[in-house]
Amino acid sequence: MRLAVIPARGGSKRIPRKNIKPFCGKPMIAWSIEAALASGCFDEIIVSTDDTEIADVGKTYGAHVPFMRPAELSDDHTGTVPVIRHSIQWYIDAGARPEQICCLYATAPFVTAEDIRTGLHTLEQSGGDYAFSVTSYAFPIQRAIRLTQEGRVEMLNPEYFNTRSQDLEEAFHDAGQFYWGRAEAWLQGRIIFAPGSLPVLLPRHRVQDIDTPEDWTRAEWLFKALQEREG
Repeated sequence: MRLAVIPARGGSKRIPRKNIKPFCGKPMIAWSIEAALASGCFDEIIVSTDDTEIADVGKTYGAHVPFMRPAELSDDHTGTVPVIRHSIQWYIDAGARPEQICCLYATAPFVTAEDIRTGLHTLEQSGGDYAFSVTSYAFPIQRAIRLTQEGRVEMLNPEYFNTRSQDLEEAFHDAGQFYWGRAEAWLQGRIIFAPGSLPVLLPRHRVQDIDTPEDWTRAEWLFKALQEREG
């Protein structure tokens, strides 16, 4: 059984009701659901939520909501792995056997069906625990600076001050879109950012965190530009 789990709790603070706020004509979560459906990868696509309105929107766009997420897994401090583990265990208790599970974020409008399929193929071919979306940093992280309490600056790695950018190792970060994983990895709480995981590389222009109103505005601009380019 292949299962997509879209975590979407109702208590977003920086952008209220973020998971179902209209984004380029649809509730935000709809884009993730539609990509999951279009991928053809899943036997079941579910929304894990504690919020009845989010549940109703998820159902409207084709996802299932077989349970409501318990309160102890719905606060600001709950991580992704416990939420996915809870969903897997619910299916096991119901007599099903999920084997490959994709955590697909509700705020990932740039995810595509092809990306999801690539993630599944990567997981299957690698024998690893997880396969998840990553992208490269736009600027060498070795040249990063911090602001001091005195309002001045200092380098995090001053030994690289005179190193040419092209001579520095390229660095990557989590794209925050999807995480394919094997059931045993999720259930055992294995670390995602570890050697047992494989990257699914995405171009930077299709990656945008959406945590603040400024992020939201930039994401809509970028999304509309991509839609216009693709016709």
